[in-house]
Amino acid sequence: MICWFLIGRLEGTAPVVSLELSSLSLGKSRKISVTAADDKNGIAEIRIEIVRDGRQYPLYDMSFEGSRLFSGGMVKKKTVDVVFEPEKLGVTDGKGLLRIAVRDYSWRNWWKGNVACIEREVLIDTVPPQIAVLSRAHNVAVGGSGVLFYRLSEPCPTSGVRVGETFFPGHPGLFADKLVHTVFFALPHDGTKSEEFAVEATDYAGNTSRAGFPHHVIEKRFKQDRIRISDRFLNWKMPEFKDAVPAGTGDSNLDIFLAVNRKLREENFRRIMEIVEKSEPVLMWEGPFLRLPNSARRSSFADHRIYRYRGREIDRQVHLGIDLASVAHKPVPAANHGKIIFAGSIGIYGQTVMIDHGFGLVSMYAHLSSLSVREGRMVKKGDIVGRTGTTGLAGGDHLHFSILVHKTFVNPVEWWDGHWIHDNVTAKLHRVRMSYPAGDG
Repeated sequence: MICWFLIGRLEGTAPVVSLELSSLSLGKSRKISVTAADDKNGIAEIRIEIVRDGRQYPLYDMSFEGSRLFSGGMVKKKTVDVVFEPEKLGVTDGKGLLRIAVRDYSWRNWWKGNVACIEREVLIDTVPPQIAVLSRAHNVAVGGSGVLFYRLSEPCPTSGVRVGETFFPGHPGLFADKLVHTVFFALPHDGTKSEEFAVEATDYAGNTSRAGFPHHVIEKRFKQDRIRISDRFLNWKMPEFKDAVPAGTGDSNLDIFLAVNRKLREENFRRIMEIVEKSEPVLMWEGPFLRLPNSARRSSFADHRIYRYRGREIDRQVHLGIDLASVAHKPVPAANHGKIIFAGSIGIYGQTVMIDHGFGLVSMYAHLSSLSVREGRMVKKGDIVGRTGTTGLAGGDHLHFSILVHKTFVNPVEWWDGHWIHDNVTAKLHRVRMSYPAGDG
């Protein structure tokens, strides 16, 4: 019995220590999380410190209750969260060392216990990144798009343009200088001229900078459109959606329609946002985007639709695309060069193709009767991606065409317009490239 007790108190296994730290660059304020565990003799002491220029700056130093002679430590596992604020401690910027030492209540090492130590070289950086906006005038319509070029003073994991509450990430790649970034951004259809526009950048140390930029908002009013829902339409379309709506929706076709038009539409929106995240920071498109040839417009972008059934209003939704109609099952061309990031069915949109054109710019083709492409394939402008149809919630053969900038639906009319593209995208790109040569993107 005594022998086993002595063996247990003399065990030579060091505590287990883990460090949770988002970056080895430490800015004005950085959380450091340390977890220590010792199941046998318990934790005796945890010490966390920063070493800079040979000087030690304690962040945490705590001894824990226990008995050196009999039972060992009372604490078997402990998580410690400390916030390192170099300016408060008088720590200057530069290279340093983060040192963590955990000691247990073992009798080893002449009663000093087993010690586990973690050391990490860190960079203390309290200086925010500098942002230089390189492009000039930025004219953005409500529901429209824009592009901005900017240069950072240092590499940053996160940077881009914020419009109101929406953030549009920027990326390097179009220029040989990797500190020069490109960002496509948008003002949502429900935005206003009072929205704040700013470039934001956060460096690896967590320091954040913001810079405004010159811009002009072009106000736009979107029309209302009354959609009559008939029993013929409900009897035709709702049976295929019955299994797609939540239980308890109701058995009538009208109940199913309202669930589809509201809840399923929201689910489909979230799915589209997930797909758009596949966009790559490579500029793949060139020139104006193609419109479905010889087609008539049946609805406009951001139409505020009022749905009526038997003379009464039953729902309201915003139409985030443009409907184009031609002959039935008409071949649909890719609007521009890009990569297929989705080809399949999306609820109310039916058979759908989505093409990534780079830097968050994505085109979407919905209600197709058939698909001619598969995910991952590269396409050129004019390549056929499918044929128009009535899949999803379509009441007649047509193409629902949308353009997204990151996670925001924008007005496709701008991207069909060669003059708009020249004035708002390519001319700006050319001017910036006069000072900063092109890169791989």
